[in-house]
Amino acid sequence: MHEINIVPYVDVMLVLLVIFMVTAPLVTPGVIDLPSVSKASNAPLSPLEVVVQADHSITIRSRDARGAITDERRVQRGELAGVIRERQKKNPQQPVLIAADKDVRYEAVLQVMDELHKQQVRRVGLLVKPAR
Repeated sequence: MHEINIVPYVDVMLVLLVIFMVTAPLVTPGVIDLPSVSKASNAPLSPLEVVVQADHSITIRSRDARGAITDERRVQRGELAGVIRERQKKNPQQPVLIAADKDVRYEAVLQVMDELHKQQVRRVGLLVKPAR
């Protein structure tokens, strides 16, 4: 006999498939009971916002924990990364969000992201408005 008979292998695989399909819903994942504390030790960080306007001007905004704008400063593209790094000296894990007017070309936003990436600014994201 010169050919391999694969029928028994297919039968075994089908039986195993049925067994796994029947037993998978019965397996309960482990539940982790986390401890609770009255107050978190670290307050959440409010991100720095880099706003790209339709005329390609750049503004840096800082917000407090309630979301109110505490500082707003217009900067040039060349000094952007330096200003961000200066503000991140106190907390290097502070995120940076890039917000752009919807009339701004995508290329302008990518240039800002690229400039921040070249200057080793970490935790950069895009700010969007949720759809209603």
